Amino acid sequence: MAHLLVLYRRIASAFSSLQSVMLLAVRLYWGFQFAQTGWGKLHNLARITGFFTSLNIPFPGFTAPFVSTLEFVGGILLIWGLFSRPISLLLAGNMFVAYWTADREALSAVLSDPGKFYVADPYTFLFASLMVLIFGAGFFAFDTLVAKLLKAVE
Repeated sequence: MAHLLVLYRRIASAFSSLQSVMLLAVRLYWGFQFAQTGWGKLHNLARITGFFTSLNIPFPGFTAPFVSTLEFVGGILLIWGLFSRPISLLLAGNMFVAYWTADREALSAVLSDPGKFYVADPYTFLFASLMVLIFGAGFFAFDTLVAKLLKAVE
């Protein structure tokens, strides 16, 4: 039994060492997706404002450029791993609002019919945002470099 425990610990340690690589992959891929989505919205603000108006989102003339900029700049910050947790919190909030306004049926079905929830457009964006929010940016991020520099200054 002791051998199995040692083997388990080695395997767990090996997979734990991949955490930063996985977070880097999530940040690069989903950061690019957020940036691309935000860029597309920034170049179609009239259409996005109209869509937000149809969803009864308050102040669509302000909200559309705000959300578009958040997704574009937030995606770039995710790619760099800079201000990762605060930007992930904002992006996750953005995705919850997207569920609430555009996919409310999917959001309300999270427990009764999870398939509706995870096939909705905001799901993977929300999941990626929550991963970075909870686990941080990982080792391969400007956040880590800044933290090291600040620690060296102390």
